[in-house]
Amino acid sequence: MTFRKIINDPVHGFITIDDELIYQIVAHPYYQRLRRINQMAMAHLVYPGAVHTRLHHSLGAYHLMCIAISELKSKGVDINEQEEQAAKIAILLHDIGHGPFSHALENVLIENTPHEKISLQLMKDLNQQLGGRLQMALDIFTGTYHKKYLHQLITGQLDVDRMDYLSRDSFFTGVTEGVISYDRILKMIVVHNGELMVEEKAVYSIEKFLISRRLMYSQVYLHKTVLCAEQMLQRIIKRAKYVKAIAPGLLNKFISQKSDAFTLEEFCSLDDCDVLFAIKEWCNHDDKILSFLCKGIINRELLKIIYFGEPVPRSLLEEKRAEACKKMKLTEEDAGWLTFTGEVVSSTYDFDDENIHILFKNGQVKDISAVDHALIHQNLRGKIKKYYICYLR
Repeated sequence: MTFRKIINDPVHGFITIDDELIYQIVAHPYYQRLRRINQMAMAHLVYPGAVHTRLHHSLGAYHLMCIAISELKSKGVDINEQEEQAAKIAILLHDIGHGPFSHALENVLIENTPHEKISLQLMKDLNQQLGGRLQMALDIFTGTYHKKYLHQLITGQLDVDRMDYLSRDSFFTGVTEGVISYDRILKMIVVHNGELMVEEKAVYSIEKFLISRRLMYSQVYLHKTVLCAEQMLQRIIKRAKYVKAIAPGLLNKFISQKSDAFTLEEFCSLDDCDVLFAIKEWCNHDDKILSFLCKGIINRELLKIIYFGEPVPRSLLEEKRAEACKKMKLTEEDAGWLTFTGEVVSSTYDFDDENIHILFKNGQVKDISAVDHALIHQNLRGKIKKYYICYLR
């Protein structure tokens, strides 16, 4: 009897799992934890519909990987059954190392430990639990497998990861600028000289994909209110560590001890629920700063934030800190927790990253930025940098 499971996804429709090993991975507690990790952290405070999870996204990326591999095989690319299974597993697990509130608390709750590193550790652990059957998926994930294009489908400027999160985040936020023609792009992917490329007929779809990504960063990911809420969330964890606040449950270990003093099982027991519960508890904490920040997140009473095109004047920061000292009777040091500056960076197309190559009918290969009349050109090489100040209203 053929194994087959169907999942109904609001973005892509029906997603099929027809491999027992892949279903074992999906059913594993490590993976099921992703149901309790918000994909977009605090974005729901601005876009109420943005409450989808890392599980939604990883299943969507898996679905697009299935389409991509099917398309490449139909064009004569040699991908055997084991490689196909491994590529699907690699994309399914690419985000398994995300901690509570995804990117918002990365390197904050667990310092100096990016989610990619934890993802790799979890994949290695799953590989042991499943009798070594994930080794090829690990090789593809780390880029050590000899077929480079399989790794490019997972991580690059035109990977299925980005195709899904742009489509999904656009759908759940209602920001239509993020809508991309991922189906057309996947129809036009090819492998040439061992590398992933796109047929010239897809140039305009690629350009829309890149521009949509830029618009999503400006309108959603780096929306000033979203940024402010995530900065407050980070400061809650940092302040809790600073004042040695007691957190409920296992979270207390991550607050009170060194970041590397945890097991994978302990890490996988943490999710958004633990942090949110702690924040609710700390609303009544004796520390005035911690209590203020926690109430701000729970009641959506956020700090004021302003963007600048140039570094924030020092005089403005000092003025706002003086106001905070007076308003809340704080020391200058404590006022720095509530009045602070920073910067954020985004780019349309990273010319130093894995480039997007266009394959022309005559066999010529060009970077997307070098295509005649291209919208993505050298003038867009620089990164867009914004400066901000957050302060008490």
